[in-house]
Amino acid sequence: MITYQTGFAALADPTRRKVFERIAAHPTSVGELAAELPVSRPAVSQHLKVLKQAGLVNDTARGTRRVYSINPEGVAMLRDYLDLFWRRSLANFKTAAEETFHDRDNQPN
Repeated sequence: MITYQTGFAALADPTRRKVFERIAAHPTSVGELAAELPVSRPAVSQHLKVLKQAGLVNDTARGTRRVYSINPEGVAMLRDYLDLFWRRSLANFKTAAEETFHDRDNQPN
């Protein structure tokens, strides 16, 4: 099952995060990624396998190559999780600002 936990766990590895960021910039093959990173082609393949299992990337056959691209649904899952905290933070900020404004207006002149 793909969850936000597996997504964040997959991105916890710095090299895997670099692989993900390069794919986010443009769809990329294993060979292109291996040429851009200081890791072997088999290591890149293993990182891609983890990213794919986490639901963060998709692959498409193009001739004899597999080209990897971002899975928008997997990224949306991570964003939805983070948005929970963002909405709470904004709601708390709004409450604090309103209380400050209310307190200021209720002070004697």
